[in-house]
Amino acid sequence: MKATAAIAINVFRESVRDKVLYNLVLFAILLIGASLLIGQLTAGQDVKIIKDLGLSATSLFGLFIAVFIGIGLVSKEVERRSIYSLLAKPIHRWQLVVGKYVGLVLTLTVNVAVMAAALYVVLAYMRWGVPEAVVRAWDAPPLDPALLVAIGLILVELMLVTAIAVFFSTFSTPILSAGLTFALFVVGHFSADLRNFEGAVDSPMAGRITRALYWVLPNLVQFDVKANVVHGLPVPFGYVALAVAYAVAYIALLMTISVSVFSRRDFK
Repeated sequence: MKATAAIAINVFRESVRDKVLYNLVLFAILLIGASLLIGQLTAGQDVKIIKDLGLSATSLFGLFIAVFIGIGLVSKEVERRSIYSLLAKPIHRWQLVVGKYVGLVLTLTVNVAVMAAALYVVLAYMRWGVPEAVVRAWDAPPLDPALLVAIGLILVELMLVTAIAVFFSTFSTPILSAGLTFALFVVGHFSADLRNFEGAVDSPMAGRITRALYWVLPNLVQFDVKANVVHGLPVPFGYVALAVAYAVAYIALLMTISVSVFSRRDFK
């Protein structure tokens, strides 16, 4: 476990020093701030717009961090041939894969926390000076704790996307890994269409294929509760627990396959 923790900390330090990472986080914070100006253009809907854009920015730029750093966690070591010196040390290959994944998850957690704090600062500014009677008329309070539920599920989704990126990076090139990860991200948000496609086609074979894809591909739409939170609708605890359990099981499966693939690779 010490080797895994050391690798994770090293990945976190390298990610923090990455200028691309800083640019993404800064751009996300600026977008959250810009939502304040956009919200002023829509009377009575400004808080909703700020929340929606802020959560969307957190999800989008978190995705970029997960993909563009995740795809290089393993392949970068192979390309730089530093994999040989790492494997020569008293560590197992599974520790290398798991350590790099944990390091990137730690990086994501810190950056999502920074973007969440920026969103709350903007919302606190919106709340300042507004009469209490006006605040009560809104669907949800500006500093609604339910925002943390939406942000938490965004982080869980990004953890799953990171596992996908790490999986592809164990056997593919960075460009192909990025393309495949983005493709699965898009498909994962349209998984309901795969389920409904079976009843829209006449071919039983096509129906069975789409049904199989629905169960095999990641279902990412369940992590998107932005609409509920923005409009003040409750997000049941049971729903959140099931979504987290699904992500944990899928991540465990992906990491198991990633470790198996990476352990069988020949670097000679």
